[in-house]
Amino acid sequence: MSEFLLKPDPEDPRLTRRVPGIDQDGKPIEAAVVVERPLTLFLNGQEIVTMMTVGDFPDYLAVGYLLNQNMLQPDDAITGIDYDAELETVVVRTQRKTDYEKKLRKKTLTSGCAQGTVFGDVMEKFDAIKLDPKAELRTSWLYALSRQINLTPSLYLAAGAIHGCVLCEADRPLIYMEDVGRHNAIDKIAGYMHLKGIGPEGKIFYTTGRLTSEMVIKTVQMRIPILVSRSGFTAWGVELARRADLTLVGRAKGRRFVALAGEHRLRFDSDPAAVEEEGHRHQRKASLVEDVA
Repeated sequence: MSEFLLKPDPEDPRLTRRVPGIDQDGKPIEAAVVVERPLTLFLNGQEIVTMMTVGDFPDYLAVGYLLNQNMLQPDDAITGIDYDAELETVVVRTQRKTDYEKKLRKKTLTSGCAQGTVFGDVMEKFDAIKLDPKAELRTSWLYALSRQINLTPSLYLAAGAIHGCVLCEADRPLIYMEDVGRHNAIDKIAGYMHLKGIGPEGKIFYTTGRLTSEMVIKTVQMRIPILVSRSGFTAWGVELARRADLTLVGRAKGRRFVALAGEHRLRFDSDPAAVEEEGHRHQRKASLVEDVA
């Protein structure tokens, strides 16, 4: 497998902090905790939203957020991205004049950790998007991806309290982003793809968080036909995935997984009995108890 194009850096001192405390036996300990900070996003001269984020890739987060809110169009010419760490702001400037005052009045708080916000009509372009029906997900790829992503050094393994999203191609993880909310992690990948000119063809999206309506909508907007998670599903997430013909695979842990939409893309080319179960050290919270629904 080739190396990641971009992956977490758990050694980055900006992202975690050592905090003293005591354990269950009353003994003094020092724990690593994730640092979250506000980031206010402006599009040209208009304030859009303030997000809570770990703050590692504000440019990718800003562009991805605007794309997934349909405030930035794929053909918009971005003339500048200005980040001010002291003021905790990021400004995206475009050649096209923008005014989203009406859209900003209508917002939906999403179910994500570090609560996300969706402005305007979240289904603006959803039904018009056609995902590649010929895309495929081989079970051998699924098992390989789950194992490699799970063993990659990350903020989660260092401190917990964080979600990860990974853009993959076949059995290769390409871009791995983490943040306090899974919506931030997916937006950072969307921004990276846009700014680096990476298309959705042949891509698979992997997340450690729940398969909610927001995750499904954003994956479809990014035109990625396959979404995989270690965690479970929400009913509306499944309904929307079926509506869009998105392949939706959840509870992907060790040799187990469940597909509830787009099953026609699955190719069973690997024997589950030959796949090792996860070691306890690398199990995430959702993996510690059997996920039954």
